[in-house]
Amino acid sequence: MSKRNSQASKNAARERLRQERERQAKRNKIKRQAIVAGSVVGVLAIAGGISYAVVQGNKPSYWEAAKDDKLVKPANTTGTDGTTVVYGKSTAKKTLVMYEDPRCPICAQFEQTVGSTVEKDLDAGKFKIQYVGATFLDGNLGGEGSKNALSAMGAALNVSSDAFKEYKTALYSAKWHPKEDDDKFKDDAYLIKVADTVPALKGNAAFQKAVKDGTYDKWALDMSKTFDKSGVQGTPTLMMDGKKLTGSDGKNAPMTVADFNTAIEAALKG
Repeated sequence: MSKRNSQASKNAARERLRQERERQAKRNKIKRQAIVAGSVVGVLAIAGGISYAVVQGNKPSYWEAAKDDKLVKPANTTGTDGTTVVYGKSTAKKTLVMYEDPRCPICAQFEQTVGSTVEKDLDAGKFKIQYVGATFLDGNLGGEGSKNALSAMGAALNVSSDAFKEYKTALYSAKWHPKEDDDKFKDDAYLIKVADTVPALKGNAAFQKAVKDGTYDKWALDMSKTFDKSGVQGTPTLMMDGKKLTGSDGKNAPMTVADFNTAIEAALKG
């Protein structure tokens, strides 16, 4: 799943992590067996063979192991785990909460159609935005692109809120957003290529290193848990003052500029 510098070094980093965990697990297992079994060598040999097979079959995947990594919070975040991401004018009285999954095709459609209107209202100070990232599509479709892209977004956020905002827009753009069953976002090189379209991230060595090293992988997993705990069932979802903003169907997020304008004006008055 993801650890960086190139696809080869990424795989090598994962393998080193797995090997170290395996070695430690085996050392602990052998020690326990020695204490319990004493000198029953034959039994130990059988048990050792079985335990090794079990360890091999149950080694954690990279992202499962990343849950136990040390948390590195991006700059421009708040909250215990750094998973509160709010940007826009501090004088804005209202906050629009946006729930999105990086691989989500409907999120991409929303961003491509309504995103510029959201940006205009944000710049005008009508509201702030709180971003909540999801990664459920990795589980539904298989892969790791949502988690990997969310980690890269954390690296962009560490540069600045504006870099984060522009990078998110680029990732959802018609040019760069893949089909949901195409796990392009798992590739660090692809994420960096997209980032090179953002002035603050283009050739940014610190950003690139964070992407390749997986500096914000643990943060991405914690952000995903924030989404899971929210009770929101799908993306994109827009909320203001605890109420869902919907289009003309009264159920889903507004997917046209007209529907968004109607929904946001009503929410701002509420």
